[in-house]
Amino acid sequence: MSIPKWNARPAGIVAAAVITAIAFSQVAGADNEQGDESKIQQGYAINPVPLNLGGKNRALVGLGSYIVNSGGCNDCHTHPSYLPGHNPFLGQPELINAPQYLSGGRTFPPSPFVSPNITPDATGKPAGLTFEQFKETMRTGHNPLDPPGSLLQIMPWTVFGKKTDGDLRAVYEYLSAIPSLADNPHPGP
Repeated sequence: MSIPKWNARPAGIVAAAVITAIAFSQVAGADNEQGDESKIQQGYAINPVPLNLGGKNRALVGLGSYIVNSGGCNDCHTHPSYLPGHNPFLGQPELINAPQYLSGGRTFPPSPFVSPNITPDATGKPAGLTFEQFKETMRTGHNPLDPPGSLLQIMPWTVFGKKTDGDLRAVYEYLSAIPSLADNPHPGP
């Protein structure tokens, strides 16, 4: 008994294999889309502030909210992170400090570092950065608005820099949709 060669297989088997591969890729694609849709919905559910969606991609805003609000950005860029009586680390019901949301002000003693305000500036750019500048900051740790050679020392840019361009675009789109705030007037640890 000889083993048939690939090119000797009946056309029906090849056709079935092709159909199976196409069906599998469509199911895998649907799972990926469902995963993104689930993250988008969760992003809107956990967003703590009103959003300006005018001219924004709703899916990117939702996905960006998911990344920002499940990625710990509030822990460093909002001071204090939670409203009084709402710190989950003290066993209290969680309530994000929306009045200072992502306006910076967290200090890191004994260092001189203070987390920056990453809300949109007057032109709508998060932290005053274009998307390309934002992406450069996330990838290299150098904010192009800072002096040459300076690197972000506390920001986990080595982690966030590994995100896809699409993920970083979603974060940027979300940050451009949140309320613009002045720098936190009460910085602290």
